[in-house]
Amino acid sequence: MSQESSIEWTDATWNPVRGCTKISPGCTHCYAETFAERFRGVPGHPYELGFDLRVVPDKLEEPLKWKRPRFIFVNSMSDLFHKDVPEEYVVSACDVMRRADWHVYQVLTKRSARFRELSASTLRPFGDLRHIWWGVSVEDRKYGIPRIADLQHAPVAMRFLSVEPLLEDLGEIDLRGIHWVIVGGESGRGARPMRPEWVNSIRDQCLAANVPFFFKQWGGVNKKRNGRLLDGRTWDDMPDEFKDFAETRSRPRLAPQRVPVADELSYAGPVAEPPRVFQP
Repeated sequence: MSQESSIEWTDATWNPVRGCTKISPGCTHCYAETFAERFRGVPGHPYELGFDLRVVPDKLEEPLKWKRPRFIFVNSMSDLFHKDVPEEYVVSACDVMRRADWHVYQVLTKRSARFRELSASTLRPFGDLRHIWWGVSVEDRKYGIPRIADLQHAPVAMRFLSVEPLLEDLGEIDLRGIHWVIVGGESGRGARPMRPEWVNSIRDQCLAANVPFFFKQWGGVNKKRNGRLLDGRTWDDMPDEFKDFAETRSRPRLAPQRVPVADELSYAGPVAEPPRVFQP
């Protein structure tokens, strides 16, 4: 786990899985792969095997050691729902998130079909835990838009979209049951351009649907120079749950709470709006 993250919408990262494989155009210039491959063959380095996929069991319980509440991006260097990650290992990671419930977890995947399947079966006990956020990557219409439907039909309480890198105009988006939308352009060498009208369209749809909108960056080869301003301002909107949590996350937690998994959890439907009160 990294105790600090430069990602604008999170505080830290936790990687109980390392490495991945490409499945869609959003993966073309994967920052995680670029980073990991720099260290391939370096003895003893966490990425000695480069970006080859592997589970890292000794990293599983790291969130339990962090007493100060944080937003935690789960598997910034992989995908928890990759087909080669054993189902029992996915459950183990989710159980750590359940136990270390003083953090908020942001679980992001491109493998939305597997996520949808497991969320309705093995992972059903974790779906209604409001400190676990489930999100999908949406980069284009062909690959990204179908992931939104998978997310909407998963029996979970909290859903978000990471529209990054945004590679084309997405058109009209179904935002029912979505609680947060992040948009960003690709950055680094070979970055593909993102047009302002694509961003404005998503922003306007979020405003109309009362969905918090977070604009991460314009991206490009020099993302710092291009900045984060959209129409002359920054857009750092977050759901009420995040705002409430932000007020408490600076205070260290002296002892972790253990919350048992309920035998049965109520579920009102795939896109039902959850209550707007967050209990950190």
